[in-house]
Amino acid sequence: NPLLPTLTEEYYKLVQRNGVTPSHARRVVRAGATVLASLLLRRGDADAMICGAVGRYHTQLRHVSQVVGKEGGVRGFATVSGLILPSGPLFMADTHVTYDPDPEQLAEITLLAAEEIRRFGIEPKVALLSHSSFGSSNQSSAQKMRSVLEALSDWAPDLEVEGEMQADAAISPFIREEVFPNSRLTGTANLLVMPTLDAANIALTLLRSITKSVAIGPILLGAAKPVHIVTPSATVRSLLNMSAIAINL
Repeated sequence: NPLLPTLTEEYYKLVQRNGVTPSHARRVVRAGATVLASLLLRRGDADAMICGAVGRYHTQLRHVSQVVGKEGGVRGFATVSGLILPSGPLFMADTHVTYDPDPEQLAEITLLAAEEIRRFGIEPKVALLSHSSFGSSNQSSAQKMRSVLEALSDWAPDLEVEGEMQADAAISPFIREEVFPNSRLTGTANLLVMPTLDAANIALTLLRSITKSVAIGPILLGAAKPVHIVTPSATVRSLLNMSAIAINL
């Protein structure tokens, strides 16, 4: 490929500060499909990129981070994943990237996920989940979700969001009205923001297995270019769906 020397040089310039040698950079570009695709995307030779069907998620994310980079002003990457349930679409964040985000990270993740949901023509209704509801616990995880709400109230006062709350209160407006009748969240939440990656990923995979619903994602948030990292369990249908998302539906 006549582009390989140029791509190798570009990759080396990006990663040499990490101690990567020219020979190692050459091997990575020649053998690494994700790195090669990321370089083509960075150059504008590709419009979007899907990777991750082979390999570990965070290995793929490291390559994307090094080459494609983050969108301006974004602190970090995150993911939102969705399920198409009989009652309608339900999205969850962060299912794959940030293990234990702090309140500001979670607030940013919420805003990025809400923006992504709007691309589907859906107005986000956000529930900040915890083991407690509306101040019933002072454990650190519950306090974290209350801090997220405070940040979002300042950053996005028009966003329909409430918390902290248990999952049943997020799904059932009747339960929520009984516990907290003055909630800013109306109806059923369609975006569940979890306190940790463990909570989000467990909830997603458990619901997907029980309901046999169509899964969307993981959708990568915060990248400078349209790129998404699927998991090795992705089906052909999943790849088709993610390709459609990557090219703006």
